[in-house]
Amino acid sequence: MAQELSPIFEEQFSENSFGFRPKRGAHDALRQCQKNVNDGYVYVVDMDLEKFFDTVCQSKLIEVLSRTVKDGRVISLIHKYLNAGVVANGKFERTEVGMPQGGPLSPLLSNIMLNELDKELESRGHRFVRYADDCMIFCKSRKSAERTLENIIPFIEGKLFLKVNRKKTKVAHISKVKYLGYTYYRYEGTTKRN
Repeated sequence: MAQELSPIFEEQFSENSFGFRPKRGAHDALRQCQKNVNDGYVYVVDMDLEKFFDTVCQSKLIEVLSRTVKDGRVISLIHKYLNAGVVANGKFERTEVGMPQGGPLSPLLSNIMLNELDKELESRGHRFVRYADDCMIFCKSRKSAERTLENIIPFIEGKLFLKVNRKKTKVAHISKVKYLGYTYYRYEGTTKRN
Protein backbone atom coordinates (compact mmCIF):
# COMPACT_ATOMS: atom_id res chain seq x y z
CA MET A 1 0.00 0.00 0.00
CA ALA A 2 2.85 2.41 0.86
CA GLN A 3 4.43 1.75 -2.55
CA GLU A 4 1.18 2.64 -4.32
CA LEU A 5 0.29 5.69 -2.23
CA SER A 6 3.77 7.18 -1.91
CA PRO A 7 4.11 8.53 -5.50
CA ILE A 8 0.57 9.98 -5.34
CA PHE A 9 1.21 11.96 -2.16
CA GLU A 10 4.85 12.74 -2.96
CA GLU A 11 3.60 15.27 -5.55
CA GLN A 12 1.68 17.11 -2.79
CA PHE A 13 4.47 17.22 -0.20
CA SER A 14 6.39 20.36 0.67
CA GLU A 15 9.95 21.07 -0.42
CA ASN A 16 10.62 21.80 3.28
CA SER A 17 9.74 18.25 4.42
CA PHE A 18 12.64 15.79 4.53
CA GLY A 19 11.79 12.76 6.70
CA PHE A 20 10.88 9.34 5.24
CA ARG A 21 10.89 10.59 1.66
CA PRO A 22 12.68 9.28 -1.43
CA LYS A 23 15.98 11.01 -2.27
CA ARG A 24 15.73 13.21 0.86
CA GLY A 25 17.23 12.81 4.28
CA ALA A 26 18.47 14.41 7.48
CA HIS A 27 21.49 16.04 5.82
CA ASP A 28 19.25 17.75 3.27
CA ALA A 29 17.17 19.10 6.19
CA LEU A 30 20.33 20.34 7.92
CA ARG A 31 21.54 22.08 4.72
CA GLN A 32 18.16 23.83 4.41
CA CYS A 33 18.50 25.00 8.03
CA GLN A 34 21.93 26.45 7.23
CA LYS A 35 20.56 28.24 4.17
CA ASN A 36 17.76 29.81 6.25
CA VAL A 37 20.24 30.98 8.90
CA ASN A 38 22.64 32.37 6.27
CA ASP A 39 19.68 34.32 4.84
CA GLY A 40 19.25 36.02 8.23
CA TYR A 41 16.56 33.82 9.80
CA VAL A 42 18.45 33.26 13.05
CA TYR A 43 15.57 32.84 15.54
CA VAL A 44 13.65 29.60 15.54
CA VAL A 45 10.51 28.06 16.89
CA ASP A 46 11.80 24.64 17.91
CA MET A 47 8.52 22.71 17.81
CA ASP A 48 7.88 19.53 19.76
CA LEU A 49 4.69 17.60 19.08
CA GLU A 50 3.79 15.53 22.13
CA LYS A 51 3.82 11.77 21.49
CA PHE A 52 2.95 12.35 17.85
CA PHE A 53 2.51 8.73 16.70
CA ASP A 54 0.50 7.84 19.82
CA THR A 55 -1.91 10.76 19.58
CA VAL A 56 -2.73 11.21 15.88
CA CYS A 57 -6.47 11.71 15.49
CA GLN A 58 -7.46 8.85 13.20
CA SER A 59 -10.66 10.48 11.93
CA LYS A 60 -8.72 13.64 10.94
CA LEU A 61 -6.11 11.49 9.16
CA ILE A 62 -8.86 9.58 7.30
CA GLU A 63 -10.46 12.90 6.32
CA VAL A 64 -7.14 14.17 4.90
CA LEU A 65 -6.52 10.87 3.08
CA SER A 66 -10.03 10.87 1.61
CA ARG A 67 -9.40 14.17 -0.19
CA THR A 68 -6.92 12.34 -2.43
CA VAL A 69 -7.79 8.64 -2.17
CA LYS A 70 -11.29 8.20 -3.61
CA ASP A 71 -11.44 4.39 -3.35
CA GLY A 72 -13.40 3.57 -0.20
CA ARG A 73 -11.84 0.08 -0.02
CA VAL A 74 -8.35 1.58 0.34
CA ILE A 75 -9.56 4.01 3.01
CA SER A 76 -11.26 1.12 4.83
CA LEU A 77 -8.06 -0.94 4.71
CA ILE A 78 -6.01 1.95 6.15
CA HIS A 79 -8.62 2.40 8.88
CA LYS A 80 -8.30 -1.30 9.75
CA TYR A 81 -4.51 -0.93 9.84
CA LEU A 82 -4.84 1.98 12.29
CA ASN A 83 -7.31 0.05 14.47
CA ALA A 84 -5.46 -3.27 14.42
CA GLY A 85 -4.31 -2.84 18.02
CA VAL A 86 -1.05 -3.75 19.71
CA VAL A 87 0.17 -6.38 22.11
CA ALA A 88 1.77 -4.73 25.14
CA ASN A 89 3.10 -6.82 28.02
CA GLY A 90 1.44 -9.89 26.55
CA LYS A 91 -2.00 -8.25 26.45
CA PHE A 92 -3.93 -7.03 23.42
CA GLU A 93 -4.85 -3.32 23.48
CA ARG A 94 -7.17 -1.57 21.06
CA THR A 95 -5.80 1.43 19.17
CA GLU A 96 -8.50 4.05 18.70
CA VAL A 97 -6.04 6.94 18.55
CA GLY A 98 -2.56 7.14 17.09
CA MET A 99 -0.83 4.91 14.59
CA PRO A 100 1.53 1.95 15.00
CA GLN A 101 5.06 3.27 15.49
CA GLY A 102 7.43 1.29 13.30
CA GLY A 103 4.58 0.13 11.09
CA PRO A 104 5.36 0.05 7.34
CA LEU A 105 2.65 2.58 6.51
CA SER A 106 3.18 4.92 9.48
CA PRO A 107 6.00 7.09 8.03
CA LEU A 108 3.88 7.89 4.96
CA LEU A 109 0.74 8.50 7.03
CA SER A 110 2.67 10.83 9.36
CA ASN A 111 3.88 12.87 6.38
CA ILE A 112 0.35 12.99 4.96
CA MET A 113 -0.95 14.32 8.29
CA LEU A 114 1.88 16.81 8.84
CA ASN A 115 1.68 18.02 5.24
CA GLU A 116 -1.38 19.90 6.50
CA LEU A 117 0.94 21.84 8.84
CA ASP A 118 3.45 22.38 6.01
CA LYS A 119 0.76 23.86 3.75
CA GLU A 120 -0.43 26.15 6.54
CA LEU A 121 3.11 27.39 7.26
CA GLU A 122 3.69 27.99 3.54
CA SER A 123 0.41 29.88 3.17
CA ARG A 124 1.52 32.14 6.03
CA GLY A 125 4.86 32.75 4.31
CA HIS A 126 7.06 31.06 6.92
CA ARG A 127 10.43 29.46 6.36
CA PHE A 128 10.59 26.07 8.03
CA VAL A 129 12.26 22.68 7.96
CA ARG A 130 10.43 19.51 8.96
CA TYR A 131 11.91 16.07 9.41
CA ALA A 132 9.09 13.67 10.39
CA ASP A 133 7.55 15.31 13.49
CA ASP A 134 10.61 17.50 14.22
CA CYS A 135 9.80 20.98 12.95
CA MET A 136 11.73 24.25 13.09
CA ILE A 137 10.21 27.53 11.94
CA PHE A 138 12.76 30.24 11.09
CA CYS A 139 12.25 33.95 11.80
CA LYS A 140 14.38 37.10 11.68
CA SER A 141 13.66 38.26 15.24
CA ARG A 142 12.78 36.77 18.60
CA LYS A 143 9.53 38.77 18.68
CA SER A 144 8.51 37.41 15.28
CA ALA A 145 9.31 33.84 16.38
CA GLU A 146 7.26 34.26 19.57
CA ARG A 147 4.32 35.62 17.57
CA THR A 148 4.64 32.74 15.07
CA LEU A 149 4.52 30.14 17.85
CA GLU A 150 1.52 31.83 19.47
CA ASN A 151 -0.32 31.95 16.13
CA ILE A 152 0.43 28.40 14.94
CA ILE A 153 -0.56 26.54 18.14
CA PRO A 154 -4.33 27.07 17.58
CA PHE A 155 -3.99 25.55 14.09
CA ILE A 156 -2.01 22.51 15.29
CA GLU A 157 -4.24 21.82 18.27
CA GLY A 158 -7.59 23.08 16.97
CA LYS A 159 -7.49 21.92 13.34
CA LEU A 160 -5.09 18.94 13.35
CA PHE A 161 -5.96 17.78 16.89
CA LEU A 162 -2.29 17.29 17.76
CA LYS A 163 -0.71 18.40 21.04
CA VAL A 164 2.17 20.87 21.22
CA ASN A 165 4.49 19.98 24.08
CA ARG A 166 4.85 23.43 25.65
CA LYS A 167 7.67 22.33 27.96
CA LYS A 168 9.88 21.19 25.08
CA THR A 169 8.78 23.72 22.43
CA LYS A 170 10.84 26.88 22.59
CA VAL A 171 11.80 30.08 20.84
CA ALA A 172 15.56 30.58 20.73
CA HIS A 173 18.52 31.85 18.75
CA ILE A 174 19.75 29.15 16.35
CA SER A 175 22.97 28.80 18.37
CA LYS A 176 20.95 27.62 21.38
CA VAL A 177 19.08 24.73 19.77
CA LYS A 178 19.94 21.23 18.63
CA TYR A 179 18.26 19.90 15.51
CA LEU A 180 18.61 16.28 14.39
CA GLY A 181 21.60 16.00 16.71
CA TYR A 182 23.47 19.07 15.44
CA THR A 183 24.08 22.57 16.76
CA TYR A 184 24.83 25.67 14.68
CA TYR A 185 27.38 28.44 15.08
CA ARG A 186 28.72 31.37 13.05
CA TYR A 187 32.31 31.26 11.78
CA GLU A 188 33.87 33.84 9.45
CA GLY A 189 30.47 35.11 8.33
CA THR A 190 28.85 31.76 7.54
CA THR A 191 26.85 29.25 9.52
CA LYS A 192 28.47 25.94 10.40
CA ARG A 193 27.13 22.92 12.24
CA ASN A 194 28.72 20.41 14.57
